[in-house]
Amino acid sequence: MAEPVERPTDEPLNGWGRWKAPEYLKRGSGSGNRRLAAGSAVLGLVVAAGAVLAAGPWDSGQRKAERDRAVALQRSGGAHHEGNTPDGPEPAPSAPAVLSALGVTDGLTPAGASGLRTALDPLLDTPALGSVRTAVVVDAATGKQLYARGATTPMTPASTVKIATTAAALSALGPDYRIATTVELSPDSRTLTLVGGGDPTLDKAALRSLAADTARSLRDGGTGPVRLMYDTSRYSGPARHPIGPNENIAPMSALMVDEGRLDGSDRGPAPRSEDPAGDAARSFADLLGDAGVATRSAAASGKAVEGSRTVATHRSKPLSALVERALTNSDNDIAEALARQTALKAGEPASFAGGRRASTAELKRLGMPLAGARLADGSGLDRADKVSAGLLAGLLALAAGPDHPELRPVLTGLPVAGFSGTLGDRYTATSPATGLIRAKTGTLTGVNSLAGTAVDAQGRLLAFAFLASGTTSPAEAEASLDTLATTLTKGTG
Repeated sequence: MAEPVERPTDEPLNGWGRWKAPEYLKRGSGSGNRRLAAGSAVLGLVVAAGAVLAAGPWDSGQRKAERDRAVALQRSGGAHHEGNTPDGPEPAPSAPAVLSALGVTDGLTPAGASGLRTALDPLLDTPALGSVRTAVVVDAATGKQLYARGATTPMTPASTVKIATTAAALSALGPDYRIATTVELSPDSRTLTLVGGGDPTLDKAALRSLAADTARSLRDGGTGPVRLMYDTSRYSGPARHPIGPNENIAPMSALMVDEGRLDGSDRGPAPRSEDPAGDAARSFADLLGDAGVATRSAAASGKAVEGSRTVATHRSKPLSALVERALTNSDNDIAEALARQTALKAGEPASFAGGRRASTAELKRLGMPLAGARLADGSGLDRADKVSAGLLAGLLALAAGPDHPELRPVLTGLPVAGFSGTLGDRYTATSPATGLIRAKTGTLTGVNSLAGTAVDAQGRLLAFAFLASGTTSPAEAEASLDTLATTLTKGTG
């Protein structure tokens, strides 16, 4: 009997010894990291001050407050720190005032590895975290590893693998990339083809706009009734995820509307269409009729006729916005679509296998530690996924650094403790970590994980990854992971 796929709790309901930092994390004494220290502190503290709520989580691809701050840092080099001490960069000038407002009055000293070891070791040993636990904590400003346990051990990450999926997509395609859905007209003007580009967020409003633009073009050309086809050839390989039919993900198709959802929802588990492409084409046919274009027969599957020209185009929100939505809501459909877009960019088939190869190659190009890693899918629903805590924490630190601003949506998309996405109900208003932690959750039967960033009591931005397997109680495991992350905010320097 196949193992039941539980309603993953990150689907909105909700050794290595001493770690050797890769080259991109070794510039702890340079001016770039002095600039990053200021940016890191402010980036996290902006969340603590509530600025994250000033804009929707993906209204413009990155949250406005953080985007503007990141741009300012890139232009100006951040705050001036001529007086930095050998122990590390000083916090941003704004940090004392903000921390004081939050009730943090301790001295602003660098986070200490020994203090973290004392604080985290007993928490990681709790039985609630199952039989195998791994962890890495990195100072995002300096790249210094502050804590590690089993940092290179490959673990099933569940949905925290979306950090790797989205980072690879942003690196390969850039944050401004948009997925196109087009309508093609044959040379004889008798056949229209709706061509799916792989945008799972295509909705009825977009289809209506495509139909209106198509009708306008046909009227200008004096075209009569047309045959309608739909083209899903951009994707290849199995349409079904290895977990089989499931409310957490639709069949993989280059053409779908609203992720194939049948209940009007926009996140979380939902009944899914068995034929998302056919449903989209039939809806498009109705909208063409409303726009005055008659179709001669029911829509049929097939590739666009050779020599066809584009008469209408719809482009998705920028990739940065799709990344944020995928991370905030743990959206499996978007994550799988992004893996396929990465594959297409690399010249690989847009399939599970192609996405695995392309994403892995992109992470390797970024210099990430990939020993034992296997990105079997883009969403984390596949138990064959394997990543290390070192890989996830390293990606988060890289996204926080100055050298790869294109990765910033990986941070801005992370759910905010007590406020948004899959962490919205994991921290209470009275929790000392509310607003100070941003993290991606991961849950499958027997697997629980949490990876993200935390602002400590000294205003430092810490990147962390906690992975556990063999857990028996999701609620207890989640509480233990939340306690680990909360501990990072208390200051151990």
